[in-house]
Amino acid sequence: MIDIYTKKRDSKDWILQNDLYFNLNTGNEEMSQKEIDLIQQIDEAKLTPDKHIETKYGLGTIRNLSSGCKTLLNIVKHPDKVVNVEECGPNVLKIIFTMDNIKIYMSRPTLFDIPNDAKIRFNGSDIVTGGRGYNAWWSKEYERREADDL
Repeated sequence: MIDIYTKKRDSKDWILQNDLYFNLNTGNEEMSQKEIDLIQQIDEAKLTPDKHIETKYGLGTIRNLSSGCKTLLNIVKHPDKVVNVEECGPNVLKIIFTMDNIKIYMSRPTLFDIPNDAKIRFNGSDIVTGGRGYNAWWSKEYERREADDL
């Protein structure tokens, strides 16, 4: 189940600034082979043992990863937290929506391929399945926002 929250909250259990959180926390943690593979998949970067990255653009530090890659690693390494995915592109969102038992924040829908069997719970109540359920929920949400003049 993927829990999506659509209203922003300020809480220690939420990661709203992914780059900052990653640079201060996640980037300092040991990376598993799965996480090293995600870095390669998303940013086409090779992580070295001393936390540098090798890319087609040259050498950098782990802090030079893209915001989408940092967001994905924040989710993987901190599944107990609600992570803001609003800076993620379709390439990262596609991976996020294949995961299970994660919590994310998004205030608006994004178009990308969602697996048909993805179970999604919005704001702790409405449960939908796959891309059709996701799109239908957002359509109703926009109707509600319009009715509430939001």
